[in-house]
Amino acid sequence: MLFKRRKKPHPILFLRNVVWPRSGWRRASRYIFHRVGRLPAPPYSIAAGFACGAAISFTPFMGFHFASAALIAWLIGGNLLASAIGTAIGNPWTFPLIWVWIYEFGNWILQLGPHKDAPEHLSLQMIFDHPDWLLWPMTVGGIPTALVAWCAFYWPIKAVVTGYQHHRHRRREEGKVRRAMRTAAGKETQSDD
Repeated sequence: MLFKRRKKPHPILFLRNVVWPRSGWRRASRYIFHRVGRLPAPPYSIAAGFACGAAISFTPFMGFHFASAALIAWLIGGNLLASAIGTAIGNPWTFPLIWVWIYEFGNWILQLGPHKDAPEHLSLQMIFDHPDWLLWPMTVGGIPTALVAWCAFYWPIKAVVTGYQHHRHRRREEGKVRRAMRTAAGKETQSDD
């Protein structure tokens, strides 16, 4: 790889940079913004892919977010790389909020109350043994939330990417004109000599 480190960072340092980037959150988010804007795809494709990744983050199916986002993006003509970037909406800081919201929303939709037989502490085995207590309400609450999230991310991302690509194209054209003018000016000075 072109910009790969010679020496791999220690796993603890790597984890620290994932939680809090060394360059700071502002610079890291600007990098992601520029990376999404430079994807070689039309604005619809980028925005739809990113929105699919963001929307899938509002479902309880951890471990399947990348594959699900890529499949949905592929089906609607979205960019697969943008869908992978969009799944970053679901991260260790946002997942607890997302899970509480979709669980409570799912219970509200299903008109369920808290289960009297539910144990105090959750375990993976308990979730698989009784999916109706946790997984079903989260799925029911996650689907409409994912649809709203898709719309909430699609329209702003499409507008931003359209503007970014238009501005980038205009700067390239202006650069070509400047280079052509310098070349023409250089040829004129050579012909004068």
